[in-house]
Amino acid sequence: MTIRIFIKRLSTLVACMALAACQPPQGACPESSGVTLQVLGSGGPVADDGRASSAYLVWIDGRARALIDAGGGSFLRFGEAGARFEDLDFVGLSHLHTDHSADFPALLKSGSFAARDRPLRVAGPDGDGEFPGLKAFLAAMLARDSGAYAYLSAFLDGTRNTPMLTPLEIAPGETALLWTSDDLVVEGMRVPHGIVPAVAFRVRAGDATLVFGSDQNGSDPAFTEFAKEASILVMHMAVPEDVSGVGRRLHAPPSVIGNVAFEADPGQLVLSHFMARSLADLAANVSLVRKRYGGEVSVADDLACFTP
Repeated sequence: MTIRIFIKRLSTLVACMALAACQPPQGACPESSGVTLQVLGSGGPVADDGRASSAYLVWIDGRARALIDAGGGSFLRFGEAGARFEDLDFVGLSHLHTDHSADFPALLKSGSFAARDRPLRVAGPDGDGEFPGLKAFLAAMLARDSGAYAYLSAFLDGTRNTPMLTPLEIAPGETALLWTSDDLVVEGMRVPHGIVPAVAFRVRAGDATLVFGSDQNGSDPAFTEFAKEASILVMHMAVPEDVSGVGRRLHAPPSVIGNVAFEADPGQLVLSHFMARSLADLAANVSLVRKRYGGEVSVADDLACFTP
């Protein structure tokens, strides 16, 4: 660990102690009954803070059933958490920035060694402008004749006894049902992230509802309704309060996160997806959230676990 990263981690720890807001890393989540959210990656796109990029696991009764995002570093954290590819029912890629999707092909390669013989549902946004939709993204990586990782093409066509990916794209203006089973239901809706097509996910697991806000600027009141009274709401705090320009068009500052949480009224608010600029004065940024939302606020770290 470099001196720079050590200082950043130490300053975060001091801020957390002052706020009593952080839950320390715990390794693999408890394998007892019930639902647990595990943060695999709590960082952003810059490799300067010792955090993996965005990724989250939903555990049900000791099995990792849903993965939301697969940013850089999450491949390692997935293994450290003790998760198994064969247990996954659903993968949601909120958008196709590298810090939310870059480790997905690595996870697939790892999964090719797993004892899995059923398809895997994958959901993400449709395309717009310079950003491809999920299906084009998968084809660019995995297509047999032209994919960058054509040697993994069996994941697209199910050959060689490989579990086939079944992709779904979420268009603007809809709340889409993405997966349903007896104990797991996943829905998605588009959220405003500048020009980048992005999706928030609502995961109903047993009696718990977990909402993953993704990267968004907090301007769409429909998301507040989507997140209403969630057991846990995960919001990304990548920017400080004084952000402007492109950063503000992409991300919600702390006061806006607090306003969204106040309106949605979750049981817990988990702040994640930090960058150096939002970690620089973490205590002040969290206090701005708390001025508007009076419920439980936690600051995520890699491998931390939260229970509804």
